[in-house]
Amino acid sequence: MLGDALSAWAAYTGLFVYRKEIIEQSAGVFSVDRVLSVLDERYRTGSIWVILFWIALSWLTGFYAEVYRRSRIRDLINTFALSIAGSVVLFFALILDDFVADFRDYYALFGLYLGLQFGLTASVRTIVTTFSAIRIKNREIGFPTLIVGSNQMAVDLFNELEGARKSAGFQFVGFASVNNNLKYLLGRNLPHLGEYTELETILREHGIEEVIIAIESREHDKLQAILSVLKVFPGIRIHMVPDTYDLISGQVRLESYGAPLIVIRHELMPLWQRVIKRALDVVLSLLGVIVLSPFFLFGALMVKFSSPGPIFYRQERVGINGKTFKMIKFRSMFSNAESNGPQLSSENDPRITPWGRVMRRHRLDELPQLFNVLWGEMSLVGPRPERKYYIDRIVEKAPHYRHLLKVKPGLTSWGMVKFGYAENVEEMVERLKYDIIYIENMNIMNDLKILIYTILIVFQGRGK
Repeated sequence: MLGDALSAWAAYTGLFVYRKEIIEQSAGVFSVDRVLSVLDERYRTGSIWVILFWIALSWLTGFYAEVYRRSRIRDLINTFALSIAGSVVLFFALILDDFVADFRDYYALFGLYLGLQFGLTASVRTIVTTFSAIRIKNREIGFPTLIVGSNQMAVDLFNELEGARKSAGFQFVGFASVNNNLKYLLGRNLPHLGEYTELETILREHGIEEVIIAIESREHDKLQAILSVLKVFPGIRIHMVPDTYDLISGQVRLESYGAPLIVIRHELMPLWQRVIKRALDVVLSLLGVIVLSPFFLFGALMVKFSSPGPIFYRQERVGINGKTFKMIKFRSMFSNAESNGPQLSSENDPRITPWGRVMRRHRLDELPQLFNVLWGEMSLVGPRPERKYYIDRIVEKAPHYRHLLKVKPGLTSWGMVKFGYAENVEEMVERLKYDIIYIENMNIMNDLKILIYTILIVFQGRGK
């Protein structure tokens, strides 16, 4: 980040001096004193804003994430594309309104700035990335790594990676077994940290950053359960030893010249889209609270006078990465509706108040969750949050439900649009497929589409 800041400052300084000294002072002798005199207050203010612009642009595009895992070639390509996009923006903001005697000076100014910005930034980034790569290859830097598997395939992989002259960055902490065999072949090389069913605890306790799945073909029935746990941890990179079909089908990516591994990517949205999604959450939910304040007041009064009990109902739900939070709703049931334990509601549930039925048809009982969105516990669009009691029962039938915990729960979802409220665990599992489809296709446009469908359901009163 410091390197990018210095590069942005140097490129802007070069542009400023060229404009003042060459374009505006085309007749005359170059003078250092004159150059220093033109670096005025306008230049200093512009420098600060330009530096902040380039830092923000790089951050939004995810450049500062996983700085020790960068590829120099990919960085050069990304830096070039970013330099063009950013330079065009700054050209219109800083240069286009300047007076020039010849329109060709615009081309010279833009070409100079793009060349300086790309050349300086790419050079500094390449130096930093090369230095990091050297430290990783020399085993000065490593990432805590877990092997899932314990048989001969895992042993062969461990020996190949540890015996390599240049390290790929794997710093092996131990292994998790996938069977109850007491004779683990990999046990001669690494400590046994537990069974695959204990993966969640192992990952948290040992700060695992890399996982390599090295299981035999006869153990592939455990693969879905393993991946369903791993994908809940967005910061963990997952690798897998490929079989012959994977090699032929082209699924193996050339990450390094070491052992061939499938890289299982689970970044659902690029950083810039995640930033926009959060910005939309804040702006639209705040706007919703202000514009819909009459409905809040009306709803609160109706709940208060329709049946005895509190206006709001707070219930513990499970959010992103398994963290719990208190979800807020307008109370739509009689008080003590769950005195006999957790129960899902049905369309003709006698526990629902008359006003509660009206609210549920128009989803008005969900309005207070706009505050959950503002506080960052929920998003406007995402899988509906469930209670841990029901999550445990869903996971028994569909282990891949854990996939939903990778994202913030939402005020509305594709599952709610296509399926609606679930009345039992079987229907929850049925609705799950729509939420999985959403997660695998997450983007801003799909969020907007779901919001539009939800608004139609609210006005048509098609909620149940």
